[in-house]
Amino acid sequence: MISFIDVDLELGKKLILKDVNLAIEPGQLVYIVGKSGSGKTTLLKALYMEIKPTRGEVTIGGYKSSSMKKRHIPHLRRKLGIVFQDFRLLEDRTVFENLSFVLKVTNTKNRLIEERVMIALKEVGLEHAAKEMPLNLSGGEQQRVAIARALVREPIAILADEPTGNLDPDTSLEILEYLKKINQKGIAVIIATHDYELARHHPSKTWRINDQSLQEATFTNAPKGYRPISS
Repeated sequence: MISFIDVDLELGKKLILKDVNLAIEPGQLVYIVGKSGSGKTTLLKALYMEIKPTRGEVTIGGYKSSSMKKRHIPHLRRKLGIVFQDFRLLEDRTVFENLSFVLKVTNTKNRLIEERVMIALKEVGLEHAAKEMPLNLSGGEQQRVAIARALVREPIAILADEPTGNLDPDTSLEILEYLKKINQKGIAVIIATHDYELARHHPSKTWRINDQSLQEATFTNAPKGYRPISS
């Protein structure tokens, strides 16, 4: 479903990633780890075609970087859910309105909007907060709203760019649990993070960025004392 074949990525004229080869299967959970500024966000931007490779081919959901037309990019992004570190919620709209807005701009029928919004909020344990304003919620709850907003699109993949970067360790684990549960429904989840310990809690396919290259890595043991949230 997702592949990078011999990909070089540049920002301006600066080489960020070189000779990237990566394959992600439908429904797979993958970590992209690396220090801040290593190129994790750049790699994700290549997936939603904000940038194109200077060499090689990126393929996702049947779209290829070499043949992607600008007018087709919105169609690709409708198949993806994107979660950012800073939430990016509309502060002057309720939680429900933040999610329904995503569906309205994609011409979803009104009769389906409420159903899909409430299903997505239930997935992150926030159906009770539909009428709340985002700033009345904790940071962890706001990120859960952001995850629900990504989920309401019914995406083939969720791209999470440092989704726990602004959160405390316990809340970070909760966010990871919700992403894992979403993944268990068959949605591919790609988590970019500088927090190596986060990847140890739920070991899965992990790639590490170092010195402009992407290499497979292994994380096995969760730290002592870790307990997943209840189902």
